Amino acid sequence: MDEKRVRSVPLFASLSKKGSRALAQQADEIDMPEGKELARAGEFAYEFFVITDGTADVTHDGEHVASLGPGDFFGEIGIVAAERRMADVVATSQMSLIVLTSQAFRALKRENPGVCDLIRAAVDERFAAEL
Repeated sequence: MDEKRVRSVPLFASLSKKGSRALAQQADEIDMPEGKELARAGEFAYEFFVITDGTADVTHDGEHVASLGPGDFFGEIGIVAAERRMADVVATSQMSLIVLTSQAFRALKRENPGVCDLIRAAVDERFAAEL
């Protein structure tokens, strides 16, 4: 993945060049069709997703929780805390996503902990907002 593309994502904009390069080496960019289920509540979480293009809906117990678009992300709690998915996420349009697997996250944690700290901070913000 291109490190300039990584830096264009608001979540990763503050990364150093070294951090951007490390993330670009570990992450993949994928396309998903409309209607694709990206996450299912209760399943183990193995990926963290950042939306670069397109939209998705988040539901919990059948109730709409949020609509996501470019710059939004999901799955971070699962890879940081090794938890099961908390909600369902379904693509509502064709999408492009940056994907970081839990294995890649662990590699980044060893090689460039600053990248993981940034993702952990996002998890902390989400938990704080829910309280």
